[in-house]
Amino acid sequence: MLDRVFKSIGLSGRSVIPIVLGFGCDTMATMVTRTLETRRERLIAVFLLSLAIPCAAQWGVIVGLLSQKPTALIAWAVFLIVIFLGMGFLTSKIIPGKAAGFYMEIPPLRIPKFRNILVKTWVRMKWYFYEILPLFIWASVFIWLGKLTGLFDVLIRGLEPISLALGLPKEAAPIFLYGFFRRDYGAAGLFDMQQQGIFNGNQLFIAAIVLTLFLPCIAQLQMMFKEQGKLITILMTSFIFPFAFLVGYCTNLALNSLGVSF
Repeated sequence: MLDRVFKSIGLSGRSVIPIVLGFGCDTMATMVTRTLETRRERLIAVFLLSLAIPCAAQWGVIVGLLSQKPTALIAWAVFLIVIFLGMGFLTSKIIPGKAAGFYMEIPPLRIPKFRNILVKTWVRMKWYFYEILPLFIWASVFIWLGKLTGLFDVLIRGLEPISLALGLPKEAAPIFLYGFFRRDYGAAGLFDMQQQGIFNGNQLFIAAIVLTLFLPCIAQLQMMFKEQGKLITILMTSFIFPFAFLVGYCTNLALNSLGVSF
């Protein structure tokens, strides 16, 4: 059903599987891009997962917060769709290679056996925990070491001017740092600050956009290294981080210039 739309961004209908999985866990979805047929398609899918697909830990909190301001919620959703389609279209024009095809043999439909369902579910869960769980453990270790050594305090102070440039209070700096190491930490920080009344409507909208466009988490980064190699991963992250902050900065300017208030 989405094959025609996805063709416009260099993907095929088969790519809907990792893209949809990204709304659960971007790290797992990046691993599932192995099922795509061409390297070009895998590159585009990984890039869009890293840029414009919020994981469940993130979009659940953001939707909950922005639901108090329906206009901001709709604007956030439209913004992400435009970024997803626009960047996908541009990427498909830049990356050389043959356009993705979509041919699938439809097998005969039969009533599944309960034992087969249990076996396949167990195998997939085992595969997930074997591949992904160590990455999340390492991410938690990095957070612990960063706090213990004081490195995070230095990084947070370095992010404070960026937060102010985005029109956000300097207290927002930690959500970007912790959001990189564990995206659910960043989303939880956004929720706590909203509960404390630190953000107004516009600031919440900008923070939600930047946090969504940010690289999902360090586990995602490790999986990108594993799937795409060092060079491609460095190129992608070198674009994604500045792009996220630039979009937030431009959004803040546009809201102030137009006098829009959520």
